[in-house]
Amino acid sequence: MPDAVNTPQSTPSFRQQHGLKLVGLLFWLALLIGYWLYSRQNDLTVAEGGRRVAGWLTGSWYGPGLYIIMYALRPLLFIPATLITLLSGFLFGPLWGVLYTVIGSNSSAMLAYGVGRYFGQGVLDAEQSGGLIQKYARRLRESSFEAVLIMRLIFLPYDLVHYIAGFLKIDWRAFLLATIIGSIPGTISIVLLGASFGTLEELMAGEIRLNPATLFISIALIGVSLGISRLLKKGEN
Repeated sequence: MPDAVNTPQSTPSFRQQHGLKLVGLLFWLALLIGYWLYSRQNDLTVAEGGRRVAGWLTGSWYGPGLYIIMYALRPLLFIPATLITLLSGFLFGPLWGVLYTVIGSNSSAMLAYGVGRYFGQGVLDAEQSGGLIQKYARRLRESSFEAVLIMRLIFLPYDLVHYIAGFLKIDWRAFLLATIIGSIPGTISIVLLGASFGTLEELMAGEIRLNPATLFISIALIGVSLGISRLLKKGEN
């Protein structure tokens, strides 16, 4: 019998390699140009512009919806998850901040998961394929729910977890459930940390005041999350 012919792997297209980056770049260009035009037309300083944006988010019926949409689109816009979660606690307070963040972060997770499935190697490039990533990629294939849960609890970079899960085409139901459960301690912790910084006016004036009780609970929750992840790891061995 003739030897089997090895089929060469197809090279990722330009859209697969750079499509996500181009979307993010176009968004930020449009946002910066729009902000510059708006601030110039209304003669606003940076501080005044910040107050207006905060007022739109907290003082209108559509503000929470805008925040959730912004969070859901965050993977495409290259906004750090920790930063936008802190902003939620600072603007909306602990209770509503947690609620809005849970909705937005899980929508964001599913969007990034879909991006990982569609863009494939354009997202998971060789530079991100180190030993730790390969280790958890193997775990994701073998035990999707437990692997995603542990990665959430030890605070691995959120988007990288999303993209790998999509690239490996793991079951989306296991991915979503593990994301919801595993993200709760970290979400509450970071929202509480954001809520401990005082008011916007104090921050603009350079007066940063931390709430000791809220800060303590935030740090304690991080410890609880890491402790649970260690127990789950021991259970796997």
